[in-house]
Amino acid sequence: MRKISYSQAIVEATAEEMRRDPAVVLWGIDIGPYGGAFGATRGLYEEFGPERVIDMPVSELGYVGAGVGAAATGLRPIVELQFSDWITLASDMLINQAAKLRYMFGGEITVPMVLRAPVGAYLAAGAQHSDSFESLFAFVPGIKVVMPATAYDAKGLLKSAIQDNNLVLFFEHKKLYEVKGEVPEEEYLIPLAKADVKRQGKDVTVVAWSFMVTKALAAAARLAQEGIEAEVVDLRSIDPLDEETVLDSVKKTGHLVIVQEAWRQCSVSSEIAAIVAEKAIEYLDAQVVRVTAKDVPHPFAPVLENFMLPNEDGIVAAVNQVLGRISSGIAAA
Repeated sequence: MRKISYSQAIVEATAEEMRRDPAVVLWGIDIGPYGGAFGATRGLYEEFGPERVIDMPVSELGYVGAGVGAAATGLRPIVELQFSDWITLASDMLINQAAKLRYMFGGEITVPMVLRAPVGAYLAAGAQHSDSFESLFAFVPGIKVVMPATAYDAKGLLKSAIQDNNLVLFFEHKKLYEVKGEVPEEEYLIPLAKADVKRQGKDVTVVAWSFMVTKALAAAARLAQEGIEAEVVDLRSIDPLDEETVLDSVKKTGHLVIVQEAWRQCSVSSEIAAIVAEKAIEYLDAQVVRVTAKDVPHPFAPVLENFMLPNEDGIVAAVNQVLGRISSGIAAA
């Protein structure tokens, strides 16, 4: 099977949906002839023209709001933020408008809009270009949140997101854009609410998403050399959350480690831990351990950023902790 990059998979998914449905339009900052800051719209302007691929001014509140209005009146906009950190500027349009319109009007109005945005750190890009805000939006009814970890998942999930009749936040990690993976040439869809077991294992469940799946798999490979078989569950969809796949894995392994790049408090990892405590606590042989970013803004200095963010050593230590191979407190936060 051919291999293409994560960004190429996003371009392919967008192009296929724009060819399929003339109501699909694309707009954002520098997404036209330039092809996007991370190349995820490259070539689309040349194929679909300036009426469907529209460069927007630096006004996130304005053009996201325009997307909400366009979606409510018949189009299917894909709106790209150049960096997800600036979603805070447009949050009123998302939380107070797009998420509520379908409910407020009894289903007579829908908002079939996808907001795409690059997320994440590990690039020493500073406090205002490194955030992961999935926890902030996952708790809002009416908003779906998707975070693919591979090129294959990015294409299939984006196509499903574009065809969905709800607002979908599609967060793409900046460290994944140039990572290549196997992607079929034929069209395919991946359901938005289905997690994927990226590695089978029997000793411990490691739940992760986005770029953390890469780190979890690397840690699992190290642990396998010591005879520990970690099962890596990639959530893919943050909201809706596939509880069944997570619970089935925990019931099999009896141990749970959750890895997230975002901050620890009031987060997706908190929710997963709560779900397991409510529905599968009798299957656990040890406490749940979370490996997360420290609760501080992202530093600019690489040495400080590396200290603040999750890493493979922290995941390995967390697994060793839940398995009783080291004392508690050694696993990195």
